[in-house]
Amino acid sequence: MLHTIKSYLKFLWNSKNEHAVHSPFVFHLLTKCFYDRKPKPEYLILKKYRKSLLENKNFIEVTDFGAGSKVFKSNSRQISKIASTAGISPKRAELLFRVTNYFQPKNVLEIGTSLGLATAALALGNPKAKVITLEGCPNTANVAQNQFTEFDCSNVNSIVTEFENYLRDIQLRLKTETENFDLIYFDGNHSKKATLEYFELLLPTINNDSVWIFDDIHWSEEMEEAWGIIQNHPKVKVTIDTFQWGFVFFRYEQEKEHFVIRV
Repeated sequence: MLHTIKSYLKFLWNSKNEHAVHSPFVFHLLTKCFYDRKPKPEYLILKKYRKSLLENKNFIEVTDFGAGSKVFKSNSRQISKIASTAGISPKRAELLFRVTNYFQPKNVLEIGTSLGLATAALALGNPKAKVITLEGCPNTANVAQNQFTEFDCSNVNSIVTEFENYLRDIQLRLKTETENFDLIYFDGNHSKKATLEYFELLLPTINNDSVWIFDDIHWSEEMEEAWGIIQNHPKVKVTIDTFQWGFVFFRYEQEKEHFVIRV
């Protein structure tokens, strides 16, 4: 907790808004997407999706392959509690929808489905996109799949797998075919080692317009170290630290720049 408070105070000290940004690409992203306050009809769907989970009092046995939970002490967890404490917040879900709607990615990968709150935002952001979402826990993935069916997220392909196994399979496929992801949302394992492994395994899938979003970059000192290594990678050109999320862009034509932005 103390680490998070110190990190947030540092973030507030260093963060800016659109008025301090001189990059046309980032300025346009902030003004047309991040700071877009207009209501969207899809927000109502996201709200209903969340409400149905918050009303679900059933318990499931959760298999946790990641860095663990700071909230839950047991693997037997109530669905409503997972949705209220471990899922993406309403504000963040709306931002994720706007980002997806803004960039209109054709191929989306999400690492860490959980109950699918973020997945729904990705799917609604571009209904024509192919959204692949990975979840290690079969019981959690089953709840999410039922939600996708109920809320007609027909462009979502939910896969139950250990993340590293799936990403290594991508590496093998890349030897014989091209595979690109226009947007990747990393929300599956908040450890430095896993984050950097996933980063390296997926680097061959980037294109000039790829957008990568890393969740909880200030979750721990190790995650902050991982974020720093990612920022300094030679293929990374632009990063945006919004405290909760770290955005990564690989735009070959841009000078290397890092931004700390209040959202």
